[in-house]
Amino acid sequence: MITAEQHEKLRGWFAGRLPDDLFESLGEVTADREEITVIGRIPEPRLAEGASDAEREAAVASRIQDFRERTRDARVAVARDAEHRFQKKVSWGVECGSERALFTHVAAPVMTRLRQPQRQVLDTLIAAGVARSRSDALAWCVRLVERHTDDWLAELRDSLEQVQRVRAQGPDGPDPAPEDKLAANDDDS
Repeated sequence: MITAEQHEKLRGWFAGRLPDDLFESLGEVTADREEITVIGRIPEPRLAEGASDAEREAAVASRIQDFRERTRDARVAVARDAEHRFQKKVSWGVECGSERALFTHVAAPVMTRLRQPQRQVLDTLIAAGVARSRSDALAWCVRLVERHTDDWLAELRDSLEQVQRVRAQGPDGPDPAPEDKLAANDDDS
């Protein structure tokens, strides 16, 4: 997890490094241990008044695909710099109208040990056709929790940031965490 200040510096780095004409606006910059995800807003296609939902959906999908192909070289150049600087993979996405599309993203494996009652939950999701495997079922559960506990998770993250600040004020201070690399690298040599 990164602190709010580290997140602000990360977002600021991307805001300064991205070509001015890449996005209409920089939407989100999020980071975890493995990945930085950058999502920007692109302009909606202009359609005739009264365009159908199907026409609008096709136009937005086409606009997103065009953006992805047309900006690939610029995004790769920024990603290389960021990956070198922050030691994390960079993933990209866009928002166009009400549509959000991720182009690339890291699917990091996570190992866990589950007792029989928890395995039965996953197996029930498989039997019901909600998931194809225990791995898919577990990912589904995480997405469900994520969707319904935003406030609780935000409060927990704020608490963790406070713990990190208090630890840093100790006599020795913590060893620099990998996330501290976000604030480092002022040596632009």
